[in-house]
Amino acid sequence: MLQSTAFAWLALATASVAQFGIKHSQYETSPPVYPSPNITGAGGWEEALEKARAFVAQLSLEEKADMVTGTPGPCVGNIAPIPRLNFTGLCLQDGPLAIRQAVYASVFPAGLSAAASWDRDLVHQRGVFMGEEFKGKGAHVALGPVVGPLGRSPFGGRNWEGFSPDSYLSGTLVEETVIGMQSAGVQACTKHYIGNEQEIQRNPTTVDGTTVEAISSNIDDKTMHETYLWPFANALHGGSASIMCSYNRINGSYGCQNSKTLNGLLKDELGFQGYVMSDWGATHVGVAAIEAGLDMDMPGGIAFTSASPSYFGENITIAVNNGSLSIERVDDMILRIMTPYYHLGQDAGYPSVDRSTQPLGFFPLANYVHQFTLGPLVDVRDEHAKLIRELGAAGTVLLKNMNNTLPLKEPMNIGVFGNDAADFTQGQYTLSLSNGLSSGNYDIGTLAVGGGSGTGRFTYVVPPLDAIKARGQSYGALVQYMTDNYAISNSGLSSLAPTPPDVCIIFLKSWASEGDDRATLIAEWNSTVVVENAAAVCPNTVVVLHGAAPNVLPWKDNANVTAILAAHMPGQETGNSIVDILWGDMNPSGKLPYTIANQESDYAKNLVNSTELAESTDPLAWQADFTEGNIIDYKEFDAQNKSVAYEFGFGLSYTTFELSDLQVHVSAANSTRTPSTTAKIIPGGNEELWQVLATVSATVKNTGTVDGATVPQLYLSFPSEAGDDTVRNLRGFDKVSLGVGETASVEFSLMRRDLSYWDTAAQAWRLPSSAIGVDVGFSSRDLKLNGQITV
Repeated sequence: MLQSTAFAWLALATASVAQFGIKHSQYETSPPVYPSPNITGAGGWEEALEKARAFVAQLSLEEKADMVTGTPGPCVGNIAPIPRLNFTGLCLQDGPLAIRQAVYASVFPAGLSAAASWDRDLVHQRGVFMGEEFKGKGAHVALGPVVGPLGRSPFGGRNWEGFSPDSYLSGTLVEETVIGMQSAGVQACTKHYIGNEQEIQRNPTTVDGTTVEAISSNIDDKTMHETYLWPFANALHGGSASIMCSYNRINGSYGCQNSKTLNGLLKDELGFQGYVMSDWGATHVGVAAIEAGLDMDMPGGIAFTSASPSYFGENITIAVNNGSLSIERVDDMILRIMTPYYHLGQDAGYPSVDRSTQPLGFFPLANYVHQFTLGPLVDVRDEHAKLIRELGAAGTVLLKNMNNTLPLKEPMNIGVFGNDAADFTQGQYTLSLSNGLSSGNYDIGTLAVGGGSGTGRFTYVVPPLDAIKARGQSYGALVQYMTDNYAISNSGLSSLAPTPPDVCIIFLKSWASEGDDRATLIAEWNSTVVVENAAAVCPNTVVVLHGAAPNVLPWKDNANVTAILAAHMPGQETGNSIVDILWGDMNPSGKLPYTIANQESDYAKNLVNSTELAESTDPLAWQADFTEGNIIDYKEFDAQNKSVAYEFGFGLSYTTFELSDLQVHVSAANSTRTPSTTAKIIPGGNEELWQVLATVSATVKNTGTVDGATVPQLYLSFPSEAGDDTVRNLRGFDKVSLGVGETASVEFSLMRRDLSYWDTAAQAWRLPSSAIGVDVGFSSRDLKLNGQITV
């Protein structure tokens, strides 16, 4: 009876597509996959699963319904306590870079900055420290990290929460983050699954009384596996406790009730053992969503600020009692929730929820229907600022450095300009999505992270201007400054001392937030005029960009713009991080995790939006056909042989490096073309996909005059049998620190997964029959060594 309910819903959705004549692509219907697979404990969770079974055996039906349904409480998301079983409930908190609304907590660099570091160790440590802070504040589940959006379009409003539009780089870094966070005892919730690539129309809207459904991301099977599913497989391989399903539809079916993506891909093919949690308000049906693989409904009985019934809750008890929902499926939902709870030892003396973390105005205390135990205010920051400062600098990319402008020596007359240089002027917290802040968090004030649920509440920030003042004054320099872009745009720099500064440092910013997409890739607040006016009087102008990326740089070829730094979103130590780079305390080693085009129109925008669509009353009008397949970011530019301003993987240093001695070794010759169908399915997929089949090594040498670090990168080119999308793909990187004249060997391990393409006919990862091209270099277009692999 349960399956018939789900199929009836699917038939209705399919009929609706036919009824409205939607002819967008061959991917418009998501196929049904039932039933939802049961947890097995694979991946080392077997002992925890047995504890979860004992817990579930003691629950009443009403308690079981509570265990899968959010309830009002002190956290962004809450699962009710059961005092008689000594279960204190679950506290779920945003987000991917901080425990969002807490005080005396750190604001870490965004995923964007972490990706620009290309540093596994720093990213792992960031995860550890974030996990420690979430646990210290009593949060059982951290709602992060993010690999959806991946970054199909550079205009995506939430790309900065994740890592990179390259699936391999994102996959590597999300796995390190998950492992780091969970090593501290906090559950990671990797999000937003899947195809969540734009903010516009991510939820249903109403036009003239008609409900217009959320945008549908229509993705073919090959693209799904090779690009958008790839980093989620890494997250599962790292042990991610939960996955958050997304607001959008995928091939016509909502993300939180899509049986193909939840049951078929996630729980079956990728062997996911944890639980699927809805994004807040992303549940649109009850039993059908449960059958399709949804395990937890958030936020539950009260959505945001107005009362609304949950599709779960008492509806689950009704459905079980009338036979339309099996109790076995409900039990599996709870087993999936409680197994990671026991696996991470959260039943053993977990801290109480810090009362400072309550989301003000989100769940008023009067609406609590369960008694939660709140603990005292605690400072969880420890010495995490050191890591934040280091990672902020490591995620800064030096794009231009004419005449060795940088590092600065000890300039005696320093000009600091731009609204991004100053301290905050409108508070230390920018959550709101709809109060005007979404179009720009503030005029004057540094931009250290973006807005929305992925932001953080700053206990403090180090503005660039303050850090530069401190550095300049340490040796007696004059620091002149203007932070009003309107004044700079209209009056120029007429108030400066008569002699131009020895160096002018301009700070620009690009706002981005959940709830909307970027309208431009040029930094806001008259940035182009600000740069032109400053450069007109200052022959040594350094431009620093903070905020969303990529940005296009219309002034990059100005002869007086001698250095450019993409500093991204470095978190609370932003000023100290940039000073460390400017004065050479740290040699820049950041690399672009995306491509910077010459102009906005060079990108295939890939966002669906128009006035006509916004006014349409067609319920299924919003369709995003991913007809570009895997060809996004650098692959797009390579496939079309387009010039770029700065390519993926690019980044300068204050020293120089060379590569030599490429070696290719195949450790498993004559491997079967596809993994064995009898091999174990572990979290992340068939276990044979994670076995190393080949290694590539090279020698890197510091040939310059100062110590530094660089990131050798490995790219593979698949033969034509892999399909039309045969451009180079990143498949390895390694950050190496070297003293002057030092050499080191770098080795790239290539798993079966790395060397395979998705065979849609066989529904398996297939090793090509002919040779795979190998290139090693310092960016996607600076490739020094080349060879081949045949496996």
